[in-house]
Amino acid sequence: MLLVTGASGNVGTELIRALLSDDENVRALTRGTHPPALPAGVQAVAGDLNRPDSLTAALAGVHGVFLLSGYADMPALLSAIRDAGVQRVVLLSSGAVIGGDVSNAVVHYNVLSEAAVRESGVLWTILRPSGFYSNALQWVTQLRDGDVVREPFADVPIAAIDPFDIAAVAALALTRPGHEGASYRLTGPEPILPADRVRILADVLDRELRLEAQTDAQARAAMSASMPAEYVDAFFSFFVDGTYDDSHVHPTVKELTGRAPRTFEQWATVHADAFG
Repeated sequence: MLLVTGASGNVGTELIRALLSDDENVRALTRGTHPPALPAGVQAVAGDLNRPDSLTAALAGVHGVFLLSGYADMPALLSAIRDAGVQRVVLLSSGAVIGGDVSNAVVHYNVLSEAAVRESGVLWTILRPSGFYSNALQWVTQLRDGDVVREPFADVPIAAIDPFDIAAVAALALTRPGHEGASYRLTGPEPILPADRVRILADVLDRELRLEAQTDAQARAAMSASMPAEYVDAFFSFFVDGTYDDSHVHPTVKELTGRAPRTFEQWATVHADAFG
């Protein structure tokens, strides 16, 4: 049995599909009494990763866990996973940890999470992806009101990646030997600007979309409405101060899966219906 945390997220959703296609037994960790819709054959079990003592049922009989970073007590969480008899953990971290400043909030929680996994006594693999193509889903609300996409950091290229490709690597690490103790830097096939993503999405949707670049002041105000100040500061450090260059392309996805990572056009085509 494999346990997928973040099962309704961009990577978790794709990972469940990948594992099911390999005929794996999959359990999804959920919170509350109304779990998200899951594919047939996936077992939903309630638990709270910030409360390791709530995970007994979720971890019963599990030999592999897909885990997200940043929970309140990662060492205690990993201890609960180890004590339940789990053999391996695949952690979703960030490319920003490589040479990153631990005073940056995003770098900090990912570095601590990676350290907890390494020290857990469980076999581990760490995934360090670039930004996700699926971040474009943040435009859905804007595009319901018109054809203008307002986006911060418009001059920053990112070698963004499809969560489908992250999930493909995660599935390999959970189900195949040879990935123990590896930290994989994962990117898409090319660096891409927000204007490129808007242009490609416009072609896919057959709409006349245009990008309106936000000023730094506009971006800070918009981001502050949806995330804590320390994370706003972290992203400004990355993309305004230039402390994180996420434009470099790495060949890891192709080396591990035998195929090139998907393009943004491929992602947009698959997810076009989400834009209405």
